[in-house]
Amino acid sequence: MKITKSKVITVTSVKGGVGKTTFVLALAAQYKMQDKKVLIIDMDLFSGDIETLLNKESKKDIYILFEDILNNNFYDVESYITNYDDNIDFIAAPKDPRYASKVNGNFLNLLISRVGTKYDVILIDTNHFLNEVNLVTFDNSNEIVYLMNNNCTNLKNMRTMISILSDMHMENYKIVLYEAKDKRKNTFKKFDIKSMIKDNINYIINQNFYIKDIDKFIIDDKMLSILTKYIKNTNSKLFDKIARDLIK
Repeated sequence: MKITKSKVITVTSVKGGVGKTTFVLALAAQYKMQDKKVLIIDMDLFSGDIETLLNKESKKDIYILFEDILNNNFYDVESYITNYDDNIDFIAAPKDPRYASKVNGNFLNLLISRVGTKYDVILIDTNHFLNEVNLVTFDNSNEIVYLMNNNCTNLKNMRTMISILSDMHMENYKIVLYEAKDKRKNTFKKFDIKSMIKDNINYIINQNFYIKDIDKFIIDDKMLSILTKYIKNTNSKLFDKIARDLIK
């Protein structure tokens, strides 16, 4: 039987608060609809929210995993993975942010090699820092997705990041633009944005993809089901295209 390796997709940004983690979960929901097995790794080490948004307490977090690898106590990768449902598992970010700075990227190669044939897709959620951990994460990724929204700070930072990626000869990235819910905040058109960042926008998620009362859905453990509903009602073809493009 042919053994296939997971597609590793990292979702990042150039500024916080753009909806990165929600996008990761939306991708997970889309792959679930395609009956794919998904592992989410929360590498947003200082403020990861995957565990919170899924409202599922993790067994062990990524700091414990890192420490066990460092001290040669790492044997069974399954003991660090928390099951959410039949299609989705996750590894949580450190529960205590004080431990985040102690984690480096050296463990990631080993982790991905251990889970690389157990899942169809590995989704990695990161923060927006260009640090050693994220650079190692990028090196282990088939695709990198940059989320941005329509404001001057995002555009300036994205243009700088594109220049850095070009210097590093990295071409395996895609740019996703989140349109603001308030249409008045969508100051720049697609043509203007492309001129400002000096690159293409691969996908635009329109303002209909907006979830009210998100805290209630988290508490009721309905986050994934609500995301699935929103995808089907507002952006079904788009999310299906994004998901399929990323694992080609």
